[in-house]
Order: sequence, then C-alpha cells, then structure tokens
Amino acid sequence: MNCYLSDLGLVNALGASPEEVWARLIAGETGLTPCDWIPGRTTYTAPVTAVLRELPESLSRFQSRNARLALTAVAPLEGRVAELVGRYGQQRIAVVAGTSTSGIARGEDAVRQARNEGTAPGHYHYSQQEIGNLAECLAHYLSLSGPAYTLSTACSSSAHALGSARRLLASGQADAVIAGGADSLCRLTLNGFSALESVDAKPCTPFSGNRAGINIGEASAFFIVTKEAVAGGEPIGLLGVGASSDAYHISAPEPDGRGAESAIRQALTQASLGPGDVDYINLHGTATRLNDQMESRVVARVFGDRVPCSSSKGQLGHTLGAAGATEAALCWLALSRYNNTGQLPPHVWDGQYDPELASLNLVTEGRSTAESRYCLSNSFAFGGNNAAVLLGTIQ
Repeated sequence: MNCYLSDLGLVNALGASPEEVWARLIAGETGLTPCDWIPGRTTYTAPVTAVLRELPESLSRFQSRNARLALTAVAPLEGRVAELVGRYGQQRIAVVAGTSTSGIARGEDAVRQARNEGTAPGHYHYSQQEIGNLAECLAHYLSLSGPAYTLSTACSSSAHALGSARRLLASGQADAVIAGGADSLCRLTLNGFSALESVDAKPCTPFSGNRAGINIGEASAFFIVTKEAVAGGEPIGLLGVGASSDAYHISAPEPDGRGAESAIRQALTQASLGPGDVDYINLHGTATRLNDQMESRVVARVFGDRVPCSSSKGQLGHTLGAAGATEAALCWLALSRYNNTGQLPPHVWDGQYDPELASLNLVTEGRSTAESRYCLSNSFAFGGNNAAVLLGTIQ
C-alpha cells in the first residue's frame, strides 16, 4: 500500500515553518539555551520562541502550552484538511497524536498558585493536563469526526502515531489521517530526568566520549497521511513503520538492541527494502551513555558504517513525545522540495567520537549527496518502546 505524507506542519526551537527549520538545521544552528529549572544546578533546554496560536474559547478546556504548540503546527494544514473533508467527509479523517507531557505545566502553575495564594486559579481544570486530550483537541479544532486518539509511549509516542496512521488507512477505517505529536517543556519532566542523572549541564554531545546526558526540548510536528497522492503535495511516502517492546528495563535500553533492531528490520521489510537502500539515518542519539552505546551497535550491525547519519538532539534537544514525528519531519524535509541542494542534516556535537562505540558515518556540516530516496528515523523509549520510521520518494 502506498501511503503519502503530502504535507507537514512543524514548530520547534529552530523555527515555526518547514522552510525556517530546514534552513537553520542544515546551517548547524542550535536552539539550546541555558535553563535554571533544576534546583541547585543548571542545564540547557530547547524552547520554542515563536508566537504560538491561541486556542479559541470553545476549546478552553484543552488550554495548555502543549495544545498551543499542536495548533501552531496544524494551522498551516487547515486548507488541505478542508480539501480532504470535501473529498472524503469529516467522519473519514482521523487524528492520531503522540505526547508525554500533555498540559502538565498547567498543573504545575495551579499547584504553585495554590501553595502561594491558598487557592488554584479558577481557569484551571485537570482535563487540561490529561495525557489523552491532544487528539481530541485537534479533532474539535479541525471539525473532524473520524477516529481520534492519543498515544503515550514516552519518546516514541509520535513515531507510533505514524504507524497507527498507516494501519487506519490499510484497514479502511479512514481515508486520511492527521498524525504526529507535540510535547512542551515543564519542570516535572526536567527534574525527573535530572533525578535519573540523565541531564547534561552543558549542550548535549551525542556519541561523544564526553557525553553526559540529554537536553530537553519542545516541539510539534504533524503530517497529512493519505493512501492517494494529493495534488500539490510532496511525493513522499511513509513506506514502513516498525515497532517493538522489549521491556528490558523501565528506563535503560536492552544493551544489544535486539528490540531496536527488530523495529528497524520490520520497517525495512514493510517497505520491501534492504539495508543497502537506505541513504540517511536520523539517529535517536540522546547523548546518554547507554542509548548511544546500544544504538551504535544496532546501526553498525544492520547497516555497517556506510550510511550517513546524524542526531538532531544537539540542535533541537530531546523533544520527548514529539521526537518521533519531529525527526521523521527532518527526513521528510531532506527528501522534499525544500532541499534543492541535496544537503544532509549535520551532526552537531563536540567532534570527539567515543572510541568504545561501534563506528558510525556521522554527517559533517555542509555535506551533501547526489540523491537521497530513502531515509530512516529511529525512536527508542522507556520500557523498550521502540519505533523505526522509513520515508522515501514515490516515483
């Protein structure tokens, strides 16, 4: 089954449009900035600085920064959604969203005010931070009545949302799907990762011998996914989505990466491709000791050191539940009309490769390729919730 990713809405620390994000990405710019949200120490985060869409009053029960990030990404897609509604009907268009923080920052603000002033703000309601509210919010905003649900599998959430989109189309339950994810910065998540000793006090350095953990970012990325090509849309296919749950440990990856490898090979099989067909890999590349060790083993075992690859975490931070869709979006941009010079996303770090890791072909800034047809994006989450997304041009 052909599965088209015709349109992309994108916002992250590098910008609020595909054009802006791509230009700053390939220039090697970073959105990481100092942050003092962890008591007694500093770190870096990658906040979105663009002006975000406000929710209409009718959606006030969903009010949160997370929802506003999602609406900011989805807003440029409204014209295309209207076309699809005219073709298929509201009930035939689904929404699948991935997130991990939801609107928890609203709860943090409410608790802070209750502690300082004795009462929570009157506009706060627990529904604003419910983990499952994002897809419902977007479905109401876009006036869609097809299936709408939210996935939360930590850092692979929105990658799995793309897999769900493929299944909804293949099973005939929808003719088009709005699929992606959003996650916003909050103190709870930042301090939680700090408690796990997984946060770097400096800008993160994936695959470096000096790596010391992640920097957290926020982002939103949503695709329009269809079985049929859309006039004026990009001829880019969602060719395969592999998934596994190895359940090795609640937060540490399985050292040999058997679950991660399974997800990658499933994506290749679904796309009827082999390792030699892949032209670029967007690595999960968190800059934690164990993830980078595991991922380098898996990529070297499956692909050798031939395929150019990079992690975007040094520019965008780790955008958690939005990471899967956000980093698939970087692959989409590499295949799209925005990349008319064949550039590859660079690996931004300190340049000190860890000699204990399996060898990888990391992309240097300014590197280009004659042709890229197939790109893979890896997402590996807590609990062994692994996902691999394979995109390619459809001739």
